[in-house]
Amino acid sequence: MTKLSVNINKIATLRNSRGGNVPNLLQVAADVQKFGAQGVTIHPRPDERHIRYNDARELVPVVYTEYNIEGNPVRKFIDLVLETKPTQVTLVPDADDAITSNAGWDTIAHKSFLQEVIQEFQRNGIRTSIFVDPVLKMVEGAKETGADRIELYTEAFAHEYGLGNHAGIKPYTEAAVLAGELGLGLNAGHDLSLDNIKFFKDNIPGLLEVSIGHALIAESLYLGLENVVNMYLQKLK
Repeated sequence: MTKLSVNINKIATLRNSRGGNVPNLLQVAADVQKFGAQGVTIHPRPDERHIRYNDARELVPVVYTEYNIEGNPVRKFIDLVLETKPTQVTLVPDADDAITSNAGWDTIAHKSFLQEVIQEFQRNGIRTSIFVDPVLKMVEGAKETGADRIELYTEAFAHEYGLGNHAGIKPYTEAAVLAGELGLGLNAGHDLSLDNIKFFKDNIPGLLEVSIGHALIAESLYLGLENVVNMYLQKLK
């Protein structure tokens, strides 16, 4: 079964919009695990506009499943990850002003930088994953960095699927097959939803984990958080 890691950034966005501590981020993290999610994901950004760096610290004793911290490996982020020691760090090349992640790494151009960062995390016992587009040479480049896993950036798939173009899955399947041949673990995330997750999972061999936030939280407004988590778990079986 593919693991579900719930990204709780949008809970922090809602909390920050009003001030105070409603909704309670730590309680939501505890609850999604109680409901069956096998992981919690956060993506702190330098301006802390949703997840705050202190949230990452306070989540350490709360997350008893897999703890995944995503972000651009600037020094402040690296230091946070080394301090909190999550199960996994996912390296994402997002700009400071990006609304959300919008591209994978050029693993060839940034090979030396990624190697250095990944080695630092691995020396501290933290599993590393890097965000990549479904481009075969970028998957090959990811292997050269020494990463443990890749996370396929799935926005293009989700867009095409929404238009009825199921052929949009092809580059993702090919990237997954190559990752398996290279011995890279495989994660995926971005714009995955209840509508498209089963089709995606059924066509991606070796899919270990998906990280889902925006759609899952939006769907929960209508269907309830516990119900939605369990709906994802059923589709990922």
